[in-house]
Amino acid sequence: MQIKTRLTILFTIIMATILMIFAFIIYYSATKSRENEFYALLKKEAYTKANLFLNAQVDKRTLQEIYHNNRKTLNEVEVAIYNTDHKLLYHDAVDIDFVKETPKMLGTINSKGEIDFYQDDWQVIGVVYPYKGQKYLVTAASFDQYGYSKINNLLKTMVVVFIFSMIVIFLAGRIFSRKAFQPVNEMTEKARNISATNLDLRLETTGNKDELSQLANTFNDMLNRLENSFDSQKSFVSNISHELRTPLAAIITELELSVNKDRTNEEYKVVISNALNDAKKLARLSNSLLDFAKASYDPTEISFKPVRIDEVLLDARQQVQNYDHDYKIDLNFRSDIEKENQILVYGNEYLLKVAFVNLFENGCKFSEDHKSTVSIIFGNDTIVLNFTDEGIGIPENDLNSIFLPFHRGENKEFADGNGIGLPLTKKIVDLHKGTLTVTSQKNTGTTFTVELPHL
Repeated sequence: MQIKTRLTILFTIIMATILMIFAFIIYYSATKSRENEFYALLKKEAYTKANLFLNAQVDKRTLQEIYHNNRKTLNEVEVAIYNTDHKLLYHDAVDIDFVKETPKMLGTINSKGEIDFYQDDWQVIGVVYPYKGQKYLVTAASFDQYGYSKINNLLKTMVVVFIFSMIVIFLAGRIFSRKAFQPVNEMTEKARNISATNLDLRLETTGNKDELSQLANTFNDMLNRLENSFDSQKSFVSNISHELRTPLAAIITELELSVNKDRTNEEYKVVISNALNDAKKLARLSNSLLDFAKASYDPTEISFKPVRIDEVLLDARQQVQNYDHDYKIDLNFRSDIEKENQILVYGNEYLLKVAFVNLFENGCKFSEDHKSTVSIIFGNDTIVLNFTDEGIGIPENDLNSIFLPFHRGENKEFADGNGIGLPLTKKIVDLHKGTLTVTSQKNTGTTFTVELPHL
């Protein structure tokens, strides 16, 4: 079932419930009003008949004749008058006597002063009528045919109006739901035309701050992210293909030349050495890509725990120096540790070590002395790491691009690389809710500053 159909039905049910409540209140109020008005009429008739009989001394037969004559055309009130000894003094129609007063009923009237009740559909009232120091018990009863007729007509009218209203409400709800969902239908049609080949298309927004505009803006933001992701993926595939093709082509060429012609042992050693260097490049590239992929995981899928930052730095330094013994790395603690938690960060030890290795290697390979220095400062809420070198520096026009995957600036001729290390480091620092900034001067040196929140 479509949402607009469900909304129409729900809207109709709600309106039907409201109308039924109002109809019930009106019907109940009309019924009680008719009842109270008729009881008042009976009381008035009782007092009038008692006054005519006792005060005006109108003859019984005259009163009874008036009653019988009126009863032929309308529902005349039947009145009976008793004294306190329960002796019947007057009755409009003893032969009919619908009420049939009992001693118990008359005693109740005498004690309470006034009673009213239903006998079948007839309403009955009993009152005490004082006259010349004596009390008389008067009963009056009648069937409110006119009142019941009005109530029945009201009920029929309400049923007809209710049915007609439900039809109108359902149709109005249908029209309203279609009109309300028209922008959604238009958005759906436009969204169907968006595919991987035309991710530049966007949903139109009215500029209002309603829910549909928010939905369109959210969808457009998602398309922006998807488009950026697809563009990054295309660029990534293109760059990685180039990075893989170059060392593979070199390995294949070296091996083919060595196979096609007999060579000396020294020449074979040169070929093997060149192939080995290219294989190492491929291995480092593969490891970097795997680390880059791991850093791109959903943070909920990465294991985090309290990690000592000094131990991670020492492991990273040892790994770099094992790879190249010419690299020199100094660790300087610029402040004392007042609390144990100041040296702990909540993170992934492997990824943090990868980030620090990249920063150490970056500082060492772009410096003539192959030296990198890191100063550690423990703050109240964060740990600040400054990775400094006195190398060739980074040109100003490259500073804004060094964290883009596979980007290599003007310094690419100075040292080998694949353009993954710094983007990977930035992604790891962001994953740990930290910041990574860089300052550099050409031919003077570079400082990378990592700020991580501690426990």
